[in-house]
Amino acid sequence: MSAFKNLPTAPVAPKKPVTDTRHGITRTDDYAWLRADNWQAMFKDPSILDPEIRKHLEAENAYMNAAMADTKELQKALFGEMRGRIKEDDSSVPMKDGAFAYGTSYVTGGEQPRYFRIPRDGNPKDEAIRHVLLDGDKEAEGKAYFRLAGIDHCSDHSRGIWGYDDKGSEYFTLKVRDLSTGEDLPDVIENTGGGGAWAPDGKSFFYTVLDENHRPSKIFHHIIGTPQKDDRLVYEEKDPGFFMSVGGSLLDDFIYIDIHDHETSEYRLLSTTDLTAEPRLVAERVTGLEYSMTEGGEVFYILTNADGAKDFKIMEAPVEAPQKENWREVVPHKPGTLILNHMAYARHLVWLQRREGLPEIVIRDRSTGKEHAIAFAEEAYSLGLSGAAEYDTDVIRFSYSSMTTPSQLFDYDMATRQRTLLKTQEVPSGHNPDDYVTRRVFAPSWDGVDVPVTLLYRKDTPLDGSAPCLLYGYGAYGITIPAGFNTNCLSLVDRGFVYAIAHIRGGKDKGFQWYEDGKMAKKTNTFKDFIAAADYLNQEKFTSYANIIAEGGSAGGMLMGAVANMAPEKFKGIIAAVPFVDVLNTMLDDTLPLTPPEWPEWGNPIESAEFYNIIASYSPYDKVEAKAYPAILALGGLTDPRVTYWEPAKWVAKLREKTTGSAPILMKTNMDAGHGGASGRFQRLEEIAFEYAFAIKVAEKM
Repeated sequence: MSAFKNLPTAPVAPKKPVTDTRHGITRTDDYAWLRADNWQAMFKDPSILDPEIRKHLEAENAYMNAAMADTKELQKALFGEMRGRIKEDDSSVPMKDGAFAYGTSYVTGGEQPRYFRIPRDGNPKDEAIRHVLLDGDKEAEGKAYFRLAGIDHCSDHSRGIWGYDDKGSEYFTLKVRDLSTGEDLPDVIENTGGGGAWAPDGKSFFYTVLDENHRPSKIFHHIIGTPQKDDRLVYEEKDPGFFMSVGGSLLDDFIYIDIHDHETSEYRLLSTTDLTAEPRLVAERVTGLEYSMTEGGEVFYILTNADGAKDFKIMEAPVEAPQKENWREVVPHKPGTLILNHMAYARHLVWLQRREGLPEIVIRDRSTGKEHAIAFAEEAYSLGLSGAAEYDTDVIRFSYSSMTTPSQLFDYDMATRQRTLLKTQEVPSGHNPDDYVTRRVFAPSWDGVDVPVTLLYRKDTPLDGSAPCLLYGYGAYGITIPAGFNTNCLSLVDRGFVYAIAHIRGGKDKGFQWYEDGKMAKKTNTFKDFIAAADYLNQEKFTSYANIIAEGGSAGGMLMGAVANMAPEKFKGIIAAVPFVDVLNTMLDDTLPLTPPEWPEWGNPIESAEFYNIIASYSPYDKVEAKAYPAILALGGLTDPRVTYWEPAKWVAKLREKTTGSAPILMKTNMDAGHGGASGRFQRLEEIAFEYAFAIKVAEKM
């Protein structure tokens, strides 16, 4: 490839064959040695990584640096542009809660947020009345990686729980802060999931602990001033296939224990009138039954797919008897209109739904049953519903943006239906929406299904096939990629790129069925939809196969690996961030953090020969073969517990061995971070600038 010249010799990972036989089928893995045997301990102390593995990862980083050396100035320029679009001393609009209003802010040059509060009706712009509760930059000093889990205040506003991860392994440490003095109490809680739920009196809280395989398996009750070892075990989840979290209610009446996998839910409730009681089961887990709860005074409102409500409906049940036999329908199921989440307040029930591919917020008056919706007219847009911090309110908060419209924050009075614009996202370096075009087009997939594709490009971009294109996709877990405002991608669009998001099956972009049609035995629809999007963009001359760079991360990285195997000739380059590419080996290893909870998404190849063969038929690592692959950039994080570093490392080693082409196969491992990459806001921009520089270099637009 002409864009990459005079490269040094690429690292060659030695082969150390390991064989594995399942269901009468024997496979050989030449690069299994890259998986550290002591990975659990290494996540907590990266210095103990096997020296041979470390040497190989560092050699890959050195090769990547050599291949990208000529992009240093471009990376600086991209970083400068992206940073220039951020208001560095930005501040949120504080949310009212009791005597105070709580918000976050950044200082110029700061990487981490500050959490502050002001008097309830104080002027948010008056710096003199701001009381800083937690300064993220101060807490992060001297640490290569630092990620805050936020701070959660108790009901009387005297104390806050805050958490941090300083290795990228997502084991969070919790501390308790006196909010008036800013001093931390002696309490230190280790190995948690990152947050807690206060008891109403502010003298104790509940939290989840991660086990040695990084699973949130236990919930404990901690009393302030006592050591962690004395904390009471409230509930233990024995099934490693389920996630668990703990939370509180707006009315402080209940502690919620939420237990779920990707298709099944179970809630247990603990009344705050007796914190020592056993949690009460609401509806026992039944495979395929999902539900979530929010409190509405005398009733619970329950969002569920029970009784065939594939796109969900809302039920209510008495607080005294919330069991399933007492559920009564409030908002019926409407096929094709997917209810995403719901909130309840003293006089209103609120939910966010997706209809015909677009989000809308619906308000229901609890006394009259009358409903109205908040919707917008653009072809593609994004809505965020943040609700309110108080139960007895008529005012909720939501955000709106599109690919061309900067984010706008509104307060909305549910009784008067009045919107109040609180804030519009500032772009300090300037942004004129009229310079850009956003479109929603539909690409026919292999089976005739239309796949939505959101496009952003400059009005002066030629649509004759010559424009380079960054085509982004995810397509898993029912996650919908919003068509929201993204200042970073403007650095590509302003260089003549078409920026495209393929809303492929596996997400919920077109309802719950859209998700089901991209999981388990139907997983390959996800990959075929993405290729169909590339075909459509080529056919309609938004770009051409010779100009498409595909990008995806995590499960979207699996997508990247799959399409690289299935249609390498249709992509000029591939960017795979923390890519889940070693799918079969990972799903066969039930000690890994996410393996048992992931079986409902991909299938269980340990027990099922059928799913062993299905996963083997598309698992990107297993399907690498002799062919000309496009230029590939894989990115990993050494302490990533979700997609372990050895997945991209093994994949790159095998790609480099098998490829018959000359395009470079590059890997960058962040030796100081995990799944989310760098933790600081500008550090993260440096990573995006690096990825975009690769795309621009591959597109030969430097």
